[in-house]
Amino acid sequence: MTLTTLKSESTAKVAGHDTGSFAEIERAILVQVEFSADRQQDSLDELKLLASSAGVDVATVVRCRRQAPDSRYYVGSGIADHLAEQVESAELSVIIFNHNLSPAQTRNLEKRCQCRVIDRTSLILDIFSQRARSYEGKLQVELAQLKHLSSRLVRGWDNIERQKGGIGLRGPGETRLETDRRLLRQRVTALRQRLDKLTKQRQQGRQARQRAEIPVLALVGYTNAGKSSLFNRLTQANVHAADQLFATLDPTLRRIDIADYGPAVLADTVGFIRELPHDLVAAFKSTLQESQDADLVLLVVDYADSDHQSKLDQVQLVLTEIEADSVPQLLVWNKIDQCDLTARIDYDEQGVAQAVFVSAHSGDGIDLLQQAIRQRLSTDYVQLNLSLPSSAGEWRARLHQLKAVKQETFTEQGHALITISLSAADWGRLLQQSSGLLENYIVS
Repeated sequence: MTLTTLKSESTAKVAGHDTGSFAEIERAILVQVEFSADRQQDSLDELKLLASSAGVDVATVVRCRRQAPDSRYYVGSGIADHLAEQVESAELSVIIFNHNLSPAQTRNLEKRCQCRVIDRTSLILDIFSQRARSYEGKLQVELAQLKHLSSRLVRGWDNIERQKGGIGLRGPGETRLETDRRLLRQRVTALRQRLDKLTKQRQQGRQARQRAEIPVLALVGYTNAGKSSLFNRLTQANVHAADQLFATLDPTLRRIDIADYGPAVLADTVGFIRELPHDLVAAFKSTLQESQDADLVLLVVDYADSDHQSKLDQVQLVLTEIEADSVPQLLVWNKIDQCDLTARIDYDEQGVAQAVFVSAHSGDGIDLLQQAIRQRLSTDYVQLNLSLPSSAGEWRARLHQLKAVKQETFTEQGHALITISLSAADWGRLLQQSSGLLENYIVS
């Protein structure tokens, strides 16, 4: 068995998330157990980023190698003793494992090290609880936390019975553990009912967009791939974007206008990560439904990341899990400004755009991305010349509202000579609303 201890130089303090005041930062040990010849450095680096995102100062990293996890401590008893010594000597407050621990392993380690022990799932849930801002996001995170906690209620509880005195009322009563489990079940049921109501509201919104035949684009990708920055670039929105894991959690939808096509809805979804907790996937299913019901998935990948192919594979696994792998995809290679690459579009043998190289930070390639989106969405596109009399001012205004007017001049008689370009779906709706009147204004 080998042991490597690495010291970090971090001494920063972080701002409190809710109060805005500065809070004392927690100092932690990170534990990585390697079960193969691979060093798994990428996984460890990701754990450091997770800890930093949670506001934890990484004081020490402990790495060891085993053939299989120990049933009592996950690590061997020697490593457990070493962790206890590190906690006492450096006055650390928490041990973070880059693995999922059983409740018994967590309890045994806490008893031996005399400090809190959390696993990878608990760490991710903590980050989500800090970042959730919307009502729905908070409900989803709380549901995932309670489901994760349900198997760990044995910690810190005894089996003292609750009973009443009096004739016919004596005898074994409800234990504290049973009471806690019952209250937890009731809370989970209440949360699911509220989320079901919000899910129905989201479904109504999706049905309205489908009736209006407005295409939906879903931004999907590994966390910190630049989805929110790209979202801001395309929509001119002000969604929070930062160089950290899960900088944004709550989904955001905005209308965008694609040149020479028309309106569309762009959805920014939660980022994915390796070993994303199943409870989180289940809790965020209604949010991730935006990806499943999208007309086109924009799969954003950080091209500057040396491990981008592995992370792309992880995203594909999650898309398969939520049954969104059958939705058409357009690969968006982001952060080309960090790789000295030029913006371009890659086409397949049929001339269909498959990948676009862009930089959300500098804006390089955004016009090419819109061009690729337009090609993937446009099965039919209408370009016409219209001669609208002054009495058709309402329809001229509608065409301007759709941003379909590419050129416009006026005759001496007051007629508007307009060149329009819009999707076949929008033109069909206009014809239906005008009872075919617009067809009379088409000129060669």
